[in-house]
Amino acid sequence: MQSIRYRLFEFFVIFIVIPVSFALTFPVWIKLAIGVIGFAYVVYVLLKVEHNKFKLREHINWTQFWRRTALKFIAIAAITIAYMYYADYENLFIVIKTKPQLWVIILIIYSFFSVYPQELIYRTFFFQRYESLFRSHALFVIVNAAIFSLAHIFFKNTLVMILTFAGGILFALTFKKTKSTLLVSIEHAVYGCWLFTVGMGEMLGFPS
Repeated sequence: MQSIRYRLFEFFVIFIVIPVSFALTFPVWIKLAIGVIGFAYVVYVLLKVEHNKFKLREHINWTQFWRRTALKFIAIAAITIAYMYYADYENLFIVIKTKPQLWVIILIIYSFFSVYPQELIYRTFFFQRYESLFRSHALFVIVNAAIFSLAHIFFKNTLVMILTFAGGILFALTFKKTKSTLLVSIEHAVYGCWLFTVGMGEMLGFPS
């Protein structure tokens, strides 16, 4: 399972074939089964092949992390508010204004049951399995962002693909610097929750 040929085949199936297949029309229960099996495989490889202990890293520089995340968040908030104001003013902060209880529930569910599994697959697993195959660190980050964007192809929305590619760049850089699934999951949750809050959640699959 550590050979280059096996890992390339694994990469092709998990990060290209499965995401593209989800954009096709077939029963949801089959898609769910594929997703569960795929996630179980990822966890198995991390535990049994990569010997990942899922331990919290020591000496995390929380101050530096929050400072960098806050700066990026301010830029993201400014851009997305401006976009919603001019492109879709009626939905600006629509959920928090009309359904605050739903807003709280979705933020909790999304953060724990969507974000963490995504980061486990697209950062922890991806970096441990494939980083050694790339000589260029920049190319590796771009490929990671590209396949993260491809994972959202089932939305069939160009803006979603652009947003998730940009997000993929940010998350890949954070993980590369911190090697922490927890920190990159927190960052992912902050930005994702904000998009839902500002009114862009519907195109990303959030209930509205």
